[in-house]
Amino acid sequence: QVQLVESGGGLVQAGGSLRLSCAASGRTFSRYAMGWFRQAPGTERDFVAAISWSGGSTYYENYADSVKGRFTISKDNAKNTVYLQMNSLKPEDTAVYYCAAKVQYPGYYSGIYSTSDPNYWGQGTQVTVSS
Repeated sequence: QVQLVESGGGLVQAGGSLRLSCAASGRTFSRYAMGWFRQAPGTERDFVAAISWSGGSTYYENYADSVKGRFTISKDNAKNTVYLQMNSLKPEDTAVYYCAAKVQYPGYYSGIYSTSDPNYWGQGTQVTVSS
């Protein structure tokens, strides 16, 4: 069982920055694909970004078009933590942000692209961007 705990959400003005963190339990964190999703009121949960293991010490990232160039996902295996650096925030980025994890295995490197991919979810952290 993997537990995910998000932190770093809050209120920020448009154009500002926030960094979200997600601390994970588990002894094979380096082999988890980690992702971020978000859900605004009355909408479905949407994919934001993910970082996935592709064998050895190689990882690849993928982003939703709406955040490319503004958000960066990173992973610190020593700290069992994944981060989402969010820059140039817009009011439409306002949502609850969820951390997610998908177990990967040697030879099975499929990453996170949609809500059907993760095996585990965090409880979420609110991000509010004021105009």
